[in-house]
Amino acid sequence: MLVLSLAALAAVCAAQPSFLVDVLVYRAEGQAVVEGRDLYGFTVTEWDLPATYPPFAALLFVPTALLPLPAVQALFTAGNVVLLALLVHLSLRLAGRRTSPALLTAATAAGLWLEPVFQTMVFGQINLVLACLVLWDLGRPDGARGKGLAIGVAAGIKLTPAIFAVHLLLTGRVRAGLTALAGFAGTAALGAAVLPGASVDFWTRRMFETGRVGKAWIVDNQSLQGMIARLLHTPEPGLWWAVPAAVTGLLGLWLARRAHLRGREGWGVLAVAGTAVLVSPISWSHHWVWCVPLLAVMAAAASPSRRWPLYAAGAVAVLFTARTHWLVPHSGDLDLHLPWWQQPLASPYAPLALALLAYAAWRLRRESPQPTG
Repeated sequence: MLVLSLAALAAVCAAQPSFLVDVLVYRAEGQAVVEGRDLYGFTVTEWDLPATYPPFAALLFVPTALLPLPAVQALFTAGNVVLLALLVHLSLRLAGRRTSPALLTAATAAGLWLEPVFQTMVFGQINLVLACLVLWDLGRPDGARGKGLAIGVAAGIKLTPAIFAVHLLLTGRVRAGLTALAGFAGTAALGAAVLPGASVDFWTRRMFETGRVGKAWIVDNQSLQGMIARLLHTPEPGLWWAVPAAVTGLLGLWLARRAHLRGREGWGVLAVAGTAVLVSPISWSHHWVWCVPLLAVMAAAASPSRRWPLYAAGAVAVLFTARTHWLVPHSGDLDLHLPWWQQPLASPYAPLALALLAYAAWRLRRESPQPTG
């Protein structure tokens, strides 16, 4: 299965005009560091893509500037396949299941075709490494030395994982939460020491320029803002997005804390991940690689006498494979003029995440907190 899946993936990727386009951005960031150029003053590729990550990430990309481009592309592709297998393993651990070689191989072969994973492979993105850092860290025993540090490093590469540090603090794991924040601060300090000008530029200006990342209303954006912008047919939903995002953020973190207190750690982690991609101004569809642990947790809830969680997981897998948002008209500004019946096809992920959060809240109301100490 894995050999056939990889062969098919290679054939499809070879036909993609944007194959590994983000690798070119990362390599340009590394070259800017090596050559002492303005980190946030360039664009590359025909799509004029700029650097959008903190300076610390650019330091990690330096090796890509020192290797031939074909070698970098091969390493990114192979690395993402290995990272998917690691994410499957960590997801099964989160779900309380053991990982057998057969299950790991089969799940990796199938997981390559989940749309967020496929897009990560095609673009050469770093979503899988961030998810693995977070899940590995959260899966360590509470009180383990350095727990939280990997989350801090992930946040230093791309800001979104910082929400997991907040989750640690809210669930009483203060030491791990503070370690995560210290790790994040350390990445910012290292970036400032090596790239002081770029650090001032990023932390005072660039991090607030969401338009620099891309247009919020295009179907690529599967966040709440993207969904609401398309629903209202406006590129600037303003408070119509900001208020629901704030409410979702607060309720999502509250739900994650409630799940943790009731011994539902898997639900808690997924609640935080779902909240992060929902409330972020821009969550490209490939940011939703958290569908891998979601499917693992859903499928693991099944039993011989309780089959419906397996069927539900199958339905969710179909949704994350169907690629419906790429099927609606989206050239130019057509994303802003979709009729009502195409809206669910254009925004499949956000409604699903909201529905799952609502279901988890309903289920947790019926469960009592587990005793501690």
